[in-house]
Amino acid sequence: MEFTKGHGTGNDFVILPDPDGTLDLTPGLVAALCDRRRGLGGDGVLRVVRAAKHPEGVALAGEAEWFMDYWNSDGSFAEMCGNGARVFVRYLLDRSLAAPSGGTLPIATRAGLVRARVEGADVAVEMRRPRLYDTATATLGGLTLPGTAVDVGNPHLVCALPAALELTALDLTRAPGVDAGIFPSGVNVEFTTPGEPVDGTDGHVLMRVYERGSAETLSCGTGACAVAAVALRDAGLDIGTVTVDVPGGRLTVTVTADSCWLSGPAVLVATGTLTPSALGDLHG
Repeated sequence: MEFTKGHGTGNDFVILPDPDGTLDLTPGLVAALCDRRRGLGGDGVLRVVRAAKHPEGVALAGEAEWFMDYWNSDGSFAEMCGNGARVFVRYLLDRSLAAPSGGTLPIATRAGLVRARVEGADVAVEMRRPRLYDTATATLGGLTLPGTAVDVGNPHLVCALPAALELTALDLTRAPGVDAGIFPSGVNVEFTTPGEPVDGTDGHVLMRVYERGSAETLSCGTGACAVAAVALRDAGLDIGTVTVDVPGGRLTVTVTADSCWLSGPAVLVATGTLTPSALGDLHG
């Protein structure tokens, strides 16, 4: 089995080329691949498959050649992954599997069609405009933190920390408690504090995230979009650009009247082959 390892601001992925959709990818195999001690290690798996060859991508095959089949590290599916989409695009371009047409490159995802553009060393992807739709709380240890529910093609809960609480002090080794009635399929939970002003932007936010299916990660692209949308709302703005710093680096989010652009580095760090049987009973 061929693979490539890549990351976007530390949000790392195992990339599996499978153009014709013949790979027998199972939840157990995904979890084994993402195991950081006995597998390759990653926050998730990106299977590169032609949209026409995947049952969840075939409806978009007329608009995009490639479908991003994204799996969380525990073997569950995710509707969308912003950093994953940027790394996916970097892989397509690096392997000459696709080229931008008219400045953008379309890819199919479970959350619908996503457009991408290359900005030097960065890759930007255009996703749906975040929709703020409810309020809820997250419990973490003895803390109960109010937050805003946001839909970015997948669910998020954005919780601003009180001024007296440091972001680095949070213990995210366990999943925050959330209201299953509001989030029946689980939710990514973002914790934020304000950052110093950044020239040319409308806001600056520091963020940590606990991703459903992957635990704490160094970055979450859709989470950054959710955080930016909440920051703009709190600033009394409907559109604008927000700098979002995550443990793995810096992302820039631009919310427009009808979409959201996520920009940042996307890096391929290694390629190779692996023998699935070497993963032993991990994927049994």
